[in-house]
Amino acid sequence: MDREFLIDLFADFGPVAIRKMFSGYGISADGINFALFLRAGLFFRADEMTIPDFEAEGSKPFQYATRAKTVLVNSYWELPARLFDDSVELAQWARAALAAAQRAKVKKRPKVKKAAKKAAKPAKARKKASKKKAVGKRARRLG
Repeated sequence: MDREFLIDLFADFGPVAIRKMFSGYGISADGINFALFLRAGLFFRADEMTIPDFEAEGSKPFQYATRAKTVLVNSYWELPARLFDDSVELAQWARAALAAAQRAKVKKRPKVKKAAKKAAKPAKARKKASKKKAVGKRARRLG
């Protein structure tokens, strides 16, 4: 499959951005990557809400082999082969994959809060330092 084939495949879904990634392409919409096309096939983003649909179709999660082991990537599942002939249903699956990718993006947001907490720590340290200065000034006035 080439880039033009993928654009045609997602025509009923809507416009997609296709970028070179690994040994194939990353497919995104609205700036969110929701599918991968690799030598092993076409894989859609999945989560606890959509994985049962893939399992019902007999699909498997993306996996690759390293020298030491086989790595299972449970967040991307192989698109059922029958959908290559049904662009309307493929578009429905693509919308579900995009929704799964959006949910995953929302789950990652708490990490930003941790960074905000780290930024707040220096402010607390400054507050302690100013209290020490105030105590020192009082002691000098009294002494």
